[in-house]
Amino acid sequence: MTDLRASAAAIQPELAALRRAVHRDPEIGLDLPRTQARVLEALKDLPLELTTGQRLSSVTAVLRGGRPGPTVLLRGDMDALPVQETSGLEYASAVPGVMHACGHDLHVAALVGAARLLAERREELAGDVVLMFQPGEEGQGGAAVMIEEGVLEATGSLPVAAYALHVSSAYVGGGVVTSRPGPVMAAADTLRVVMRGRGGHGSAPHAALDPVPALCEAVLALQTMVTRRFDAFDPVVVTVGDLHAGTINNVIPDDGYFEATVRSFSPQAREAVKRESLRVVRGIAEAHGLEADAEYRELYPVTVNDAAEAAFLAATAKDLLGADRWLDMPQPLAGAEDFSYVAERVPSAYFFLGACPADRDHADAAYNHSPEALFDDGVLADGAALLAELALRRLAR
Repeated sequence: MTDLRASAAAIQPELAALRRAVHRDPEIGLDLPRTQARVLEALKDLPLELTTGQRLSSVTAVLRGGRPGPTVLLRGDMDALPVQETSGLEYASAVPGVMHACGHDLHVAALVGAARLLAERREELAGDVVLMFQPGEEGQGGAAVMIEEGVLEATGSLPVAAYALHVSSAYVGGGVVTSRPGPVMAAADTLRVVMRGRGGHGSAPHAALDPVPALCEAVLALQTMVTRRFDAFDPVVVTVGDLHAGTINNVIPDDGYFEATVRSFSPQAREAVKRESLRVVRGIAEAHGLEADAEYRELYPVTVNDAAEAAFLAATAKDLLGADRWLDMPQPLAGAEDFSYVAERVPSAYFFLGACPADRDHADAAYNHSPEALFDDGVLADGAALLAELALRRLAR
């Protein structure tokens, strides 16, 4: 393990340089040709079987071990966000309105580092490793597309385990690793509601069918639904982030709409919130004599850590980095993650690595997705080493 960390420390400057190049040139969505090219360049001299995606700019790299055995998958997402960076870094985004505000640039570099560490130890591997460089995590479901294109069958056998790292600019201190068994990230869905009435003059609401009060009532009723229809120990979150009706203060509009994000932590709660939210908004529309077009769209499932793999992750992190670098995660986060599609098919462990700069307090640092978010790429060596160690140990079992 000491040898692995020393090897990782030796390539830390190169990993940081790669991370900064990717950070300076971010791309959004499923089509990341420049990022893909950098990954391919970084991997070209390693003994890997490389394939690229057909419907997205993915890279799948297979490392065949020196001895026969099962397959382990390591995943790193690569896409950025439509955020205008205000960090002031010398390597800040050069692409207007686009930023690696969630740290996926560090994920790219850490996974490249893991590939290099594992390639050096290829003969020790009792099995194969799939390195999954994935576009489109930020809402486009790139993991599902890669699964459809065969990433889970890349070696000819389904992985026995999968691991994914996510850095955090806040939440935990720099270099701290945290995770938990069971739900670790929420399911994320959207609810869109259009209330359709009949417009008219603002001075004569009795002569119209005003959708605005019904919209407001529906927004508040959804909050009451959350507290009265759901167990506090299997919670849901409903947040209306977009609401619009009308064009001027003295005109009652024909219709109005709102959109909400919906988060849940179990399949049962997810199905219930879908059913109950549609019932609430349609009932309110009927009570007001309106029609409601209500659409509930399921996006990412709950990300669930396999209990055995989560325990294995914790033991490995403590052995490799020290017990003081591990933190038991007290509850899941309400963010969502498309690694959930992998975790539905393969026993998995998803974990966080604190990347808050040493001169900042993680308790009040700018969080992931902020235009001011800062990530310390000094954690890359340990991130790469932990990913590699997970694969080495898991294949040795």
